[in-house]
Amino acid sequence: MISDTVLRNILARRTIGAVASRAFKPVMISSTSFSCKASASVRVYSTRSTVIQLLNNIGSKREVEQYLKYFTSVSQQQFAVIKVGGAIITQQLPQLASCLAFLYHLGLYPIVVHGTGPQINEILEGQGIEPDYSDGIRITDEKTMAVVRRCFLQQNLKLVTALEKMGVRARPITGGVFQADYLDKEKYKLVGDITGVNKAPIEASIEAGSLPILTSMAETPSGQLLNVNADVAAGEIARVFEPLKIVYLNEKGGIINGSTKEKISVINLDEEYEDLLQQSWVKYGTKLKLKEIRDLLMYLPRSSSVAIINVDDLQKELFTDSGAGTLIRRGYKLVTRKSVKEFGQPDLLRSALERDPDVASGKSSVASYLTEMEKSNFKAYGDEPMDVLAIVKQDNQFCNTVPCLDKFLASKAGWLNNVTDNIFNAIHNDYPSLYWIVREDDPYTAWHFNKADGSYTKDGEILYWYGCNNLGEISKLIDSFSKRGTLNGESGVFSGKQTRSYSTICGSTGLRVMGCGFHSQFRRGLSGIARAKANPPIRKGTNHSKARVALIGARGYTGKNLISMIDEHPYLELAHVSSRELNGQKLKGYTKSEIIYENLQVEDIQRLEKNDEVDIWVMALPNGVCGPFVKAIEEASGSGKSKIIDLSADYRFDKTGQWVYGLPELNDRLVISKARKISNPGCYATASQIAISPIIDYIGGTPSIFGVSGYSGSGTKPSKKNDINFLRNNLVPYSLTDHTHEREISYRLGRQVAFMPHVGQWFQGITLTINIPLREKLSSRDIRSMYQERYEDEQLITVTGEAPYVKDISGKHGCVVGAFDVNTAQNRLVVVATIDNLLKGAATQCLQNINLAMSYDEYAGIPDDLVIRG
Repeated sequence: MISDTVLRNILARRTIGAVASRAFKPVMISSTSFSCKASASVRVYSTRSTVIQLLNNIGSKREVEQYLKYFTSVSQQQFAVIKVGGAIITQQLPQLASCLAFLYHLGLYPIVVHGTGPQINEILEGQGIEPDYSDGIRITDEKTMAVVRRCFLQQNLKLVTALEKMGVRARPITGGVFQADYLDKEKYKLVGDITGVNKAPIEASIEAGSLPILTSMAETPSGQLLNVNADVAAGEIARVFEPLKIVYLNEKGGIINGSTKEKISVINLDEEYEDLLQQSWVKYGTKLKLKEIRDLLMYLPRSSSVAIINVDDLQKELFTDSGAGTLIRRGYKLVTRKSVKEFGQPDLLRSALERDPDVASGKSSVASYLTEMEKSNFKAYGDEPMDVLAIVKQDNQFCNTVPCLDKFLASKAGWLNNVTDNIFNAIHNDYPSLYWIVREDDPYTAWHFNKADGSYTKDGEILYWYGCNNLGEISKLIDSFSKRGTLNGESGVFSGKQTRSYSTICGSTGLRVMGCGFHSQFRRGLSGIARAKANPPIRKGTNHSKARVALIGARGYTGKNLISMIDEHPYLELAHVSSRELNGQKLKGYTKSEIIYENLQVEDIQRLEKNDEVDIWVMALPNGVCGPFVKAIEEASGSGKSKIIDLSADYRFDKTGQWVYGLPELNDRLVISKARKISNPGCYATASQIAISPIIDYIGGTPSIFGVSGYSGSGTKPSKKNDINFLRNNLVPYSLTDHTHEREISYRLGRQVAFMPHVGQWFQGITLTINIPLREKLSSRDIRSMYQERYEDEQLITVTGEAPYVKDISGKHGCVVGAFDVNTAQNRLVVVATIDNLLKGAATQCLQNINLAMSYDEYAGIPDDLVIRG
């Protein structure tokens, strides 16, 4: 915790001109109270809650002190330029005002430039006028200009008023700053091309102790008002003031990749700009934004960058190493070399090699490695300042058939600015197969695992590989790795002097290398601790023939949902539906044929199986009941081609190897597809494993899972847990220790968890709040990136930055994981997960397993309705 004394001393050193003489009155900002008064030198008396808010979303005391000292070393107008999108003012004005007020009361004066695009469009559309754009620029005729001017003045006043209500002195500057000529009068009409910036109004505002709030309207020398894109205006301000930070706020919180629908973390323009412009989704405003940012950064120091973030991440962007949203920087182009002489700057090469722990510890020397390089067939990759150096050797002694990534040495800047990913992608393009070795205590094992197809751990080191599809080749790699020297033996260990990453730790092991209950995740034919990451959804099935389903125990809610999905399935048909209570009644809601409920006994099932009348048996029975039915199927003398899916907990702890645990997102889909008997996971267990698996390698204690389910999870048999009157305005805890799902989760994750279930007063849907102790410091951003990368290809899993709500998942066929809140000490993570207990928690997952077992498209018959995106 940063002390009040440290904070006051830092801020007291700030020269804030006329602000020093004005008296501050106590104001309220969110939950934070500021009390300030004038003196010979400004003293800021911060309460404990002030410090807590300052530290909210940031990494450490060191970061706070570092950035406050950094910002107070420059004049006020050089602190930051913040461009605010019009949608932010409409949708997030209180959050924006609170963040700006917080900075103001720390003596920091950002220059704010805002837009008003959505408001203009709303008025124009109300008047029956279609907004007209060309190359991302609004065509502004006289009628449109009248609307533009009115909207700018309204939105400017709205923001200034909100700030003043929080005790912030803010000055509206709606003209007199930007001089401009017509950009192209014939094409764009009243749109300006900024030719000059008048700094005086901005400097006067800051000198008077007021935040300058600018519109992006410009004027010609004759006084004609011209419309200017707010991004362009913010860029021109940045050119003039050269601030420490340039921040663009928008409602999306960054640039979204139109193909993957994921937020882009870092863009290095020198390396990626041309390729980005060729992408089909880069058009209109996005293309204009990238062009303007590139033009801006070309004239600023190479260390400058632009951050595109959501307003909620403003403090995090300004006060932390990890930042938020999309970071855009010039970066450097990547270069390759095939001889030591090609490096040209031996000092840079030596500095990069000195990051090797073996060199730093004295186990080897740079000179000896350079001598070895001169005799080797290698290809080196790096950026111009050599923040990242990678060396691939073809003639390694370890394995002659697969190239070796012998060195991958990254500075902190290399990790922070995503250079590591760019380098690895370049290597991947050149080498279809590769292996490398990493120390087991390397902080970036998750990143490495994300790049690999498989891994094997021994004696404190991890062997990674990709592109090795031949089982014999992988076996040879593992055998050679096992026989080589231990950690203290050979050189060439892939490593680097690495610190906390920015946002490039995007991978997730999903499962631990050792000690994991997911045995089916391991590659068949290899040692038990060798495993493969690749587990893509099976999008296209090879089978298009019809299959007959027998549903044993169809009275419950899960059975009804499964029947409904089978009715919409392109290949599945119900053949038999068994329910003792409903025997003889007509099945309602099924349209493919007329089905009458039966009360099938063991002998009936054995007969049906013997005559090959059923392709898929679904056991929707209470726990401990389906054993005799399964035995009857196994002992029948039919073809034995039928599949069995059990929805109960009877076989979730199977150790015979006869049953496969059917959680496709975490278990090997190929193994599930080849299994005859599949145990369907529990609802709580499914959501819990999905929420915990990506972080499993970083867990430092026992995760605690607080779960609440709708009362449909208690079944149809009357009890307090499904009594609507008893549940009204109530929350019912039950089985708070040793619950079946607690054992299931612990068994499958390979580590103990604590699970505390409850029943709520809604019908269907589960919410889980999971507390996870961390064994090493991780930021919320890093963790969210791990989850996004782990589940990026999963149709039925969504990762969001916000805590998901159970009302949004009810009736949806998937699982949502979000929140990723990390405490100040970064040793505790809270994850929130939601799932519909009747669907992805039961029936939908059952249908996934049926599709896999029958070689159909994995998602056949399952709606893609999980539209909760973050």
